[in-house]
Amino acid sequence: MSPGVIIAIGVAVVAIFAVILVVSAARRADVRGAGELARETRQSDRGPAVGDAAPATGREIEALATAGRTATLEKAPPLAPAPWTPPDPEIVGVTRRQFFNRTIVTLMTVSLGTFGLAVIAFLYPRRGGGFGSKVNAGKIDEIIAGIRLNDGFLYRPEARTWLTEYPATALPKAEAVYPPPVLEGMRAGIVALYQKCPHLGCRVPDCKSSQWFECPCHGSQYNQVGEKKGGPAPRGMDRFGVSVDSSNNVIIDTQVPFNGPPIGTNTTGQEAEGPHCVGGGEH
Repeated sequence: MSPGVIIAIGVAVVAIFAVILVVSAARRADVRGAGELARETRQSDRGPAVGDAAPATGREIEALATAGRTATLEKAPPLAPAPWTPPDPEIVGVTRRQFFNRTIVTLMTVSLGTFGLAVIAFLYPRRGGGFGSKVNAGKIDEIIAGIRLNDGFLYRPEARTWLTEYPATALPKAEAVYPPPVLEGMRAGIVALYQKCPHLGCRVPDCKSSQWFECPCHGSQYNQVGEKKGGPAPRGMDRFGVSVDSSNNVIIDTQVPFNGPPIGTNTTGQEAEGPHCVGGGEH
């Protein structure tokens, strides 16, 4: 390679390095300018200017606050209580809580009162006829004829009662067992039996073939005058007091039923007169 070429290459390299150096210097100058602090900031860092008052320190502020306090407390002037004046009900009105409380109390009172009246009405004996009162069953002669016409049994639904004949020959034995209100009907020739079975309260029908009452629920059996003959019942059929007024009307008092006779009572001596409608029973 000739010396002229070498010199040219060297000059070119030097020129390139010079350009790189100039560009780098310019960039450093820009960076220094962008990050340079303002004059006010530099003065603040150096401290207050000559003639400016120095700011108060924390201790100075606390000392000034302590000096402003007084050592004694000022007593508040006494105030007399204002006289109480009841508010005007028209202005105050009724609050929502008072409204709901009064509504609840009113509804509860009405509900309990209605329930109490219903219970009293249910338990109080009725005087206008029907079950729970004294029921006029008709003339004594017509009742006995109706019993015989219906094969020994006559039902009165308004009294929930079965009416059957009671033989006069059995009265001496009946007087030792039955109370006077029941005996009065027996002396007139009839007995009024409550339709409900003493066992569990089923309605007891008649059985025309056996001439007994036979309960279809559990098989309790009673003779024609309601004395127990078989089954789980604890006693004979309950019965009502019967009276005959001056017009020969039979009055059945359904207000209070009398308990049936105890097990083993058989004042009439009647046995089953035919096949049983329920169970086997005695024959």
